[in-house]
Amino acid sequence: MSAVVNRVKRAQGQLGGVLRMIEEGRDLEAVVHQLKAVSRALDRAGFALIAAELRQTVADGADVGEPELAKLEKFFLSLA
Repeated sequence: MSAVVNRVKRAQGQLGGVLRMIEEGRDLEAVVHQLKAVSRALDRAGFALIAAELRQTVADGADVGEPELAKLEKFFLSLA
């Protein structure tokens, strides 16, 4: 989980930078580029959370039923 926390903190810092850019009246292209970077960072954090859940489930030797798989698939697709 620490990797996910680091990703979210990094995105938080990037978002703060975007806010400063907007307040300073920076170039639209530069602001949008940074917004895309924040969005990608958050998406990667979400994918990492889902992957960690899958890894933990497998490591626990749990029998993953259809409802659990459907739930994880829903989360995964909501990020795509």
